[in-house]
Amino acid sequence: MSPTTARTRTGRRIEVAVREQAKLGEGPTWDPATGRLIWVDILSARIHTFDPSGGRRTVMATEQHVGAALPRAGGGLVVNLRDGIGLYGPGGDFSWLVHDPVPGRRGNDAAVAPDGALWAGSMYYDETPGGGTLIRVAPRVSAGAVTDTRPVTVGNGTGWSPDGRTMYYIDTPTGRIDRFRADTHSPGEPLVDQGPLATIEPGAGHPDGLTVDADGCVWVALWDGAAIRRYTPDGELDRTVELPVLRPTSCAFGGPGLRDLYITTARVGVVGPHPLTGSLLVLTDAGQGVPDTPFAG
Repeated sequence: MSPTTARTRTGRRIEVAVREQAKLGEGPTWDPATGRLIWVDILSARIHTFDPSGGRRTVMATEQHVGAALPRAGGGLVVNLRDGIGLYGPGGDFSWLVHDPVPGRRGNDAAVAPDGALWAGSMYYDETPGGGTLIRVAPRVSAGAVTDTRPVTVGNGTGWSPDGRTMYYIDTPTGRIDRFRADTHSPGEPLVDQGPLATIEPGAGHPDGLTVDADGCVWVALWDGAAIRRYTPDGELDRTVELPVLRPTSCAFGGPGLRDLYITTARVGVVGPHPLTGSLLVLTDAGQGVPDTPFAG
């Protein structure tokens, strides 16, 4: 077997896109403008990019722990940092969009909604219950950018159905993938809870990052579960991709035609890790993704 491949316990081939020893790899996002995948190593304060067409990769250091890095419509990145939401311009210049430092708290996962707004989660390092937030950051750069707040413990995977009607969200300690009404939501108003899409049973791991495919199915990474699961829009489990690593953190479709599923992984807290732990993995021809919306700010 090639040193850049591994097999799941069910025989599916998992390829290694980037061999790395990330402490806490997270937030894979496909950038169609550049044809590259963006992902972060939160605890190493690094933003990684990977171009599958030629194998080229870059690594950029940030001055704070970085929970997510997502493309902006005009170029550059929006980043969810320890002390708030920051912007990198196309030339690498940095500015704060939302500067809200809270001792012991950091930014975690984030995603861009179909309207171009950013939804960003945060958490306390010690996972204080209810200590984190889920905020909506308006597309326009202004002092009033933050229009929604919701208390959470570990703000994690966020995504939208292809028709934009449903928002999926994970606060990891709940063990659920929650659903909210998105098409009728107005900034500043409470999200309308539609009940959980699925609840992860005890012993199967903890729901972390997610992505939504063109069929409206939700793919979720199971921290401590060594697997990615796919749930239908009705909440039925219809696929499990077993992995050689204990702590997958998130997944996203990318590559030509958005057919390949990229998976970030973490080494933090793993005793005797598998050699691929911390690497960026890829399951080729896994399904059909949908294009991500860049941040409009």
